[in-house]
Amino acid sequence: MPRLRIRHESLYTYAEPVEFGWWRLLMRPLDTHATRLIEAWVETPPAEIRWTYDAYGNCVCYLKPEGRADRLKVVNHLVVDRYPSPLARISIDNPCSSLPIVYSLADRAILEPFIAPADGDDDPRYRDWLTSLAPRADEPAVDFLRRINAAIHADFKYGARDEEGTQGPGLTVALNSGTCRDFAWLMIESVRRFGFAARFATGYLYSPGQTVRGAGATHAWCEVFLPDLGWTEFDPTNDLVESSSLIRVATTRTWRESDPMNGTVIGDAACELKVAVDVDLVEREPTPAEE
Repeated sequence: MPRLRIRHESLYTYAEPVEFGWWRLLMRPLDTHATRLIEAWVETPPAEIRWTYDAYGNCVCYLKPEGRADRLKVVNHLVVDRYPSPLARISIDNPCSSLPIVYSLADRAILEPFIAPADGDDDPRYRDWLTSLAPRADEPAVDFLRRINAAIHADFKYGARDEEGTQGPGLTVALNSGTCRDFAWLMIESVRRFGFAARFATGYLYSPGQTVRGAGATHAWCEVFLPDLGWTEFDPTNDLVESSSLIRVATTRTWRESDPMNGTVIGDAACELKVAVDVDLVEREPTPAEE
């Protein structure tokens, strides 16, 4: 399995010195069976720092830089091992994995907020697009999700966008284009309308010697909860499923809670933000379990 080194630099430059309030950083992944956290540290100016978990269980850093300055530079450093679980290696015997999807009562009590759509988009073009992708007779749930994942990748034009926020699903369909976060949100809201629990995943993307959409920046994709399989990764931007190239940092119900860094300043000065992300492969010796 690959070992990856991530360097994520965020540089805020102000037209004149400002004071800083509290900033919220969502940059540290949890150590799990799928992602082993080898190293993690955040490079910041002198500041008051505290760590906590949000309501989703994500690891959150709160940062309050000291004094006044005309720039704020934060660099997130990570080294991780990835252990995804390819769907091809998993036998799905649970009848609940067929359509329509059926969750146990215990699971549904937890998943309900992730099943209910968060966007009230009712654009006719979006409804027509959803109808064209409706589940087929006797289609397994995984096959249906793979089909939507592939359709978004094939049918929509990818383009970087500097504006903040994420397009609603109707706008993405109308424009026939979007960014990784737009495509992730389109898939999340669409599968929710077919009864699936889905959530917004953010993190980084490794591009191993090939051209992929969304490399060189933070990345976003969709996770869907399936009986027996649990939360399963689908990246409609690149048509990936449970890929070692996806390094998850956090998951949220909507895109609005997923910003990797935001905060307040005291002062009125124009601001410019530059972000640079590098994800590189690290050579390592295999563990005895991998040999």
